[in-house]
Amino acid sequence: MRNAEISRNTKETAITLSLELDGTGKNSIDTGCGFLDHMLTLFASHGRFDLNITCKGDTYVDYHHTVEDVGICLGQAFIQALGGKKGITRYGSIILPMDEALILTAIDFSGRVYLGWDMNIAAQKVGDFDTELAEEFWLGFARNAQCTIHFRQFAGTNAHHIIECAFKSAARSISQAVRINAEYRDEIPSTKGII
Repeated sequence: MRNAEISRNTKETAITLSLELDGTGKNSIDTGCGFLDHMLTLFASHGRFDLNITCKGDTYVDYHHTVEDVGICLGQAFIQALGGKKGITRYGSIILPMDEALILTAIDFSGRVYLGWDMNIAAQKVGDFDTELAEEFWLGFARNAQCTIHFRQFAGTNAHHIIECAFKSAARSISQAVRINAEYRDEIPSTKGII
């Protein structure tokens, strides 16, 4: 079983998270931020990851610490669940449409950290969610999953659709990348022998 359990407690957030890579999309998400809950529910469903998250954060201040710290924990869960990365496909990418929005996401579980965020989200808020926090979430994820992940927006004007499209495309790209490749089940997908 490729799974992980993460617990993170700071003065700003208390998070518990469990992840099963080879799941069915079952999830229970309660971060205290409704929009983030919705995005993570979509992420679990589209990636077919079993995902449970609870977060008690200082949302009376704003959602920044909650969003960033959940991204950190999710990244830690992926790196833990992947273990030595034997047999994984390593790369994943998709161009995903959602109504007027069109987003490309590409990922490499390379051990090298990079977030490419070529997104144009004109609105500052979706409800009470600051749209700039979507980038903070994926930066926390990339740093802790030790991966390179790129987002590129080709079309879209509705901030909700753009961010939702990004989470769905990330889920599907990540699902491709962590899939076991039967031909290389006992091999590390790198000429270096490690990633």
